[in-house]
Amino acid sequence: MITRKLFPVTDRALKEFPAVALLGPRQSGKTTLAKALAQARVASLYLDLERPSELAKLADPELFLSRHSDKLVVLDEIQRAPELFAVLRALIDEKRTAGRFLLLGSASPQLLRQASESLAGRIGFLELAPFDVSEIVPGPEQLQNFWLRGGYPPSWLAPSNAVSLRWRESFITTHLERDIPSFGIRIPGMTLHRFWRMIAHLHGQPWNASRLAASFGVSAPTVQHYLDILEATYMLRRLPPLHANLGKRLVKSPKVYLRDSGILHALLNIRDQDDLAGHPIVGASWEGWVLEQVVQILGQQWELSFYRTASGAELDIVAERGQQRMAFEIKLSSAPLLTKGFWSALSDLKPEKTFVIAPVTSAYPLTPGVEVIPATGLADCLATL
Repeated sequence: MITRKLFPVTDRALKEFPAVALLGPRQSGKTTLAKALAQARVASLYLDLERPSELAKLADPELFLSRHSDKLVVLDEIQRAPELFAVLRALIDEKRTAGRFLLLGSASPQLLRQASESLAGRIGFLELAPFDVSEIVPGPEQLQNFWLRGGYPPSWLAPSNAVSLRWRESFITTHLERDIPSFGIRIPGMTLHRFWRMIAHLHGQPWNASRLAASFGVSAPTVQHYLDILEATYMLRRLPPLHANLGKRLVKSPKVYLRDSGILHALLNIRDQDDLAGHPIVGASWEGWVLEQVVQILGQQWELSFYRTASGAELDIVAERGQQRMAFEIKLSSAPLLTKGFWSALSDLKPEKTFVIAPVTSAYPLTPGVEVIPATGLADCLATL
């Protein structure tokens, strides 16, 4: 049993806010985490709003929920009943105590806006992503498997790569045919699936809506809308370029990554480590996998971007928090070689620390302030920052 690191964070938030929203993609473990939190309390009530029998109990939500004002009420798949937000606000204002409601959402384009407007000042937001390297703590021999399968619990814990791949293929189909339509989005599943696969082939590249629209046969605003859908449902991450007044010509387009490496590999029909090693996407896949680990380990306090100038200076990740600045370069090599552009970028940005993340077995310094570290040691290296 893997204990999710968000358990104590969510528990603490429930002691501070009347309502806590735990958001993230389907099958990332939100329900399991919520039930564990509920069991740790004296009294709790769990309602799955995907079940008609549970939803029927909320025909008069104010009356029903008022009867359980002394319990932690968990409302799973809250985006299926957005009308509840106004009721929750009234109930919280009537009895403003911490830990009354835990709301679980599998992402909805309207969810954050509705909750923010209805429950402003009454709710804390948390995101539960699939497993990251700090939770799995893979050994060097397990790292390849974790990268191949991604972090969704059913995929990572599957008994074989074949079973894992079948689960991920089913997840993609369900997301397109059931989940996205349930958010009120009316786009044919085949259309969005084709777009998703095109994005998989462009994984880690700068976003160019006009070029992709021409390839896809639609307008640039249409492909932008498709991108927004995948981002809003936690399937995709846009990494913005660093905006800094350095007197340099900077790249202005964001880079686009699929958030889970296992989903990326399923879309590209990569079945095992041999397929992955020989695929043209292998370097970009590793870069995206490491990026997601850094995002999850550093948390929301850090702002992440990439740095690239017209003259070729480049850093894969720049992390900033207040006046602090760190840099990360990602290399798929046991003996990483760093380019002139890397050293030029360090000269431009002057980060306090720079990490080169690679599939090495142990950390070692390159120069003062620049250290090569193993991907498996990311959590330990970043824990004290």
